[in-house]
Amino acid sequence: MAEVLSHVDAQGRALMVDVSGKPNVLRIARASGCVLLADATVELIKQNQIKKGDVLAVARIAGISAAKRTPELIPLCHTFSLDHVTVDCVLEADRVSITATATCIGRTGVEMEALTAVSVAGLTVYDMCKAVDKKMVIGEIRLESKEKHPVAGES
Repeated sequence: MAEVLSHVDAQGRALMVDVSGKPNVLRIARASGCVLLADATVELIKQNQIKKGDVLAVARIAGISAAKRTPELIPLCHTFSLDHVTVDCVLEADRVSITATATCIGRTGVEMEALTAVSVAGLTVYDMCKAVDKKMVIGEIRLESKEKHPVAGES
């Protein structure tokens, strides 16, 4: 059975999916990723000795800001109002683990917003630490879950 791609027309041209006929529902997406770090870099972050500032706080804010700007970055994403975004950056023994949750009531999912938040938070960690760690690796970025739930009064 041939797979039908929703972002291309019959001629194979990219298009934005029409979601106008879909109902508004509560949508939640969770994504995760990490930045692998050298031991010395972990210690510098722990001691807040990175010259650019508080790595985890700046990465968290960058991720939240990025989620809100996803349609500007990903050409076929729909523009809608996010109701909530969280980004958590946790320093572990060899990495910063990043998780993001995006929530909205809308006609289309928020997976790209959660993934963008994680990606930009990871890039921010990389940018802030690149002067002291030349072997960092951004990775393991993935969608962990997505949910949709009916909203009372919506059809």
